[in-house]
Amino acid sequence: MPEKSQLSLFDVEEQWLYSELLPAPHLNNTPPPPLTPLTIKEEEVNRLFKRLNTRKATGPDSVSPSLLKHCANQLSPVFTDIFNTSLETCHVPACFKTSAIVPVPKKTKITGLNDYRPVALTSVVMKSFERLVLSYLKDIADPLLDPLQFAYRANRSVDDAVNMALHFTLQHLDSPGSYVRILFVDFSSAFNTIVPALLRDKLFQLNVPDSMCSWITDFLSDRRQFVRLGTHVFNLQHISTGSPQGCVLSPLLFSLYTNDCTSGHQSVKLLKFADDTTFIGLISDRDESAFRGEMDHLVSWCSTNNLELNSLKTVEMIVNQMILKDPPPPPHPVILCDSPVTSVKSFHFLGPTITKELKWEQNIRSQQEGSAEDVFPAVAEEVSPPCEDVG
Repeated sequence: MPEKSQLSLFDVEEQWLYSELLPAPHLNNTPPPPLTPLTIKEEEVNRLFKRLNTRKATGPDSVSPSLLKHCANQLSPVFTDIFNTSLETCHVPACFKTSAIVPVPKKTKITGLNDYRPVALTSVVMKSFERLVLSYLKDIADPLLDPLQFAYRANRSVDDAVNMALHFTLQHLDSPGSYVRILFVDFSSAFNTIVPALLRDKLFQLNVPDSMCSWITDFLSDRRQFVRLGTHVFNLQHISTGSPQGCVLSPLLFSLYTNDCTSGHQSVKLLKFADDTTFIGLISDRDESAFRGEMDHLVSWCSTNNLELNSLKTVEMIVNQMILKDPPPPPHPVILCDSPVTSVKSFHFLGPTITKELKWEQNIRSQQEGSAEDVFPAVAEEVSPPCEDVG
């Protein structure tokens, strides 16, 4: 075994990837003993109120962050009692479950509803409450989370997700007669599809106390929202499905909801960054049975858990670094929800642009163009070279 000083850069990277990002399989871990129910302390609420950004928008309850910050000492005892009563009764007050949807224009010239971006404004008080619950949930669930979920976790980032995907791909392509099929899966309104009853069962399996499971179920049920456009306020709607936009807990709840969406075969990797899902099939000797079997499992899982696959926006990239004079015929296309998945030569993957040749020229050009537009917007077209198709 080589000494530490003799380890190559590749050896160091290999050790880091598997020690930091791929711990022992989480599904085989024995859950820890049940934790005590969450009890919120007055100093925690006081500290959160004093850290509020006074420039943030006020929610539907008209309680501004400026008011909470400047009156933290007087208001924190009151809201501490309200928060603890909510946790004890497993009931969230209706005023804390109301969202105001404000359409924000994406463009200067509006031609239709798709030119607006819906922004949800929720109670500032409730966001502070959610942050305390979020910390509690992370302590419980983080050790049991899928190691290939990279979003909203400490010491994880987009870069880790991209590096892991490239690591799996490049390592497999070292074997002769191999290629990789990468599906960039798109869900339709993923966060809006969470079923509270299903989430409750998943949380219970992750050893979340029953009282907290009930509180989260109530938090997601019978929510109210209305659209506000200028001075016009539209009818109130009641919603009991989905993880609401603008809420602090929503990203983690979605990660917990999809935690059991994993691959059961070692030649198929399912990487997740929130609702961005990358399905990587490591194919050897043109045997795609495991790849297609896991695809069927993903479709079945989505159907059972109320997630809708968007076959029109899901695309595939086939990576094969071998250059042959007489190449074999291309693999059969992937059929997703009765529609063939489009094959692409490059894809904007969590930031960087990757190509089927796994080269970085196109990504570098796009970065140069973006830098030129930021620094010299008037002459960006002259500074940036035209971007040609790869392959």
